[in-house]
Amino acid sequence: MARPVGEDVTEGQHLYDVGHRLRPSDLGLLRSAGYGSVAVATQPTVGVIPTGEELVAADPDPGEVVETNGLTVSRLAQRWGARTTYRDVVTDDPESLRVAIQRDLTKDVIVTTGGTSVGQRDLLPEVIDDIGEVLVHGVGLKPGHPVCLGLVEETPVLALPGYPVACIVNAVQFLRPTLRWLEGTAPDPHPTTRAVLERKLPSEPGTRTFARVRLESRDEDGLGRDDPSQTAIPTRVSGSGVLSSVALADGWVVVDDDCEGIPAGETVTVQHWEVNL
Repeated sequence: MARPVGEDVTEGQHLYDVGHRLRPSDLGLLRSAGYGSVAVATQPTVGVIPTGEELVAADPDPGEVVETNGLTVSRLAQRWGARTTYRDVVTDDPESLRVAIQRDLTKDVIVTTGGTSVGQRDLLPEVIDDIGEVLVHGVGLKPGHPVCLGLVEETPVLALPGYPVACIVNAVQFLRPTLRWLEGTAPDPHPTTRAVLERKLPSEPGTRTFARVRLESRDEDGLGRDDPSQTAIPTRVSGSGVLSSVALADGWVVVDDDCEGIPAGETVTVQHWEVNL
């Protein structure tokens, strides 16, 4: 059925700003307005390099660990709009780490996992500084303190901790906004839910804490119109190596660095960091 000219889009109408992420409906509108093609930002490329001589792909022997951090980060980066290359595990050897990083200098961002703390086998900050420059080593986040940020031949290198939860927290906090910046956009805010905290969330002053929680519906009898309908139940506050504490959570509560915990019964904001990526 024919419709009046200009009913949908008028001549000279502004449709989208620079940085707008195109959705399927946007493509339909652009085509209907006569645009066969539009200029878009280049999709960022990421090289993901898991490190650690104890890591294996499957069927670990005693003392070995199945590699999960690199897999998780590579899939997160894909969901955040990047084209990723998920590399094989690189052992804890300075020369092997150097070669692995230099191999991926054609990428827009290099991400490594593991080897960022201060142990005997935590070699990545030293290797990055040897072939480039370490900008930051250690931040006031928990979990995720020993993250390392550097530059090698003008390519950003994000060295994430080996503990799985710390790795995920740092990826969300640093890799996600980096990829948005590279494509010329800004990260969308995470969806949130207001909830009543079931028990106290401890934290250290001076450190921003990401406390994983699951949500349960409250008994609606007696709730006021503005009362939260959900209860936030901490799955774990400490234990950055417990992957299930984040994988089975509904989100996390961010405890600011100027607080010494949040008491039970307080209304908190739960960030659903994995919903709107």
